Amino acid sequence: MTERPERTALKGELLRIALDAADRAGTFLRDGRPEDLAVAATKSSAVDVVTEMDIASEKLITGLLAEARPEDGVLGEEGASVEGTSGVQWVIDPLDGTVNYLYGLPSWAVSIAARLDGETVVGVVYAPMRGETYRAVLGEGAHVNERPTRVRPAPEFAQALVGTGFGYLAERRARQAEVIRHLVPEVRDIRRGGSAAIDLCDVALGRLDAYYERGLHPWDYAAGDLVAREAGALTGGRPGEPVSPELTLAAPPGLFEPLQARLEALGAWHD
Repeated sequence: MTERPERTALKGELLRIALDAADRAGTFLRDGRPEDLAVAATKSSAVDVVTEMDIASEKLITGLLAEARPEDGVLGEEGASVEGTSGVQWVIDPLDGTVNYLYGLPSWAVSIAARLDGETVVGVVYAPMRGETYRAVLGEGAHVNERPTRVRPAPEFAQALVGTGFGYLAERRARQAEVIRHLVPEVRDIRRGGSAAIDLCDVALGRLDAYYERGLHPWDYAAGDLVAREAGALTGGRPGEPVSPELTLAAPPGLFEPLQARLEALGAWHD
């Protein structure tokens, strides 16, 4: 079915805005990080932190979006919430990997997705310390900087390099560690990067064979999920269900299915 020209043009406009906003926010975070950066607030637990830079980055992004498209809705990690009337909703993580950023580790990113009538049509993840921007438009493939990117072919399960992450509540982390205890002898190895958006993009780039995590929010996965899918990955949650806070999984066909089944058997979707 041929896409309407106005929809194609809208996706192009949303991509340009997302790229500009991510670049400006990422540059601000990279160049403006204070030496005495400290925790400004906590959320679900004492280790679930927010810095002044998270808040400032979200204000920068939402200001740019409001100027460019004032009728759009916005959903942001640090509290931005606007209903909008245009059918477009922006889903923003102004600093994904806050703990890494707080400690001066390089694995952090700005993640911006645009949904049109509930469907993600644009995803941009900018990782300044890598010098890489990952982007995807629905139906148009995925790119890192200006290069097209594709997932690795599915390896044997025992040869899979699998990324994951951990929640901030002690009980959830204990359960996630139990799942890892069973999974780690069955695969090549496990990686924990600290930024869900980057991990999903690393599947798209072939730097990880697969990635899964429980407890993510839409701003964590919206952009990266589209990048992974447009690079050829399958994404989802529990069998037959989409990506959700319950479980997020991305892997190439042939690995996705057995890993999803194994995570289901291990109860990776519940605490």
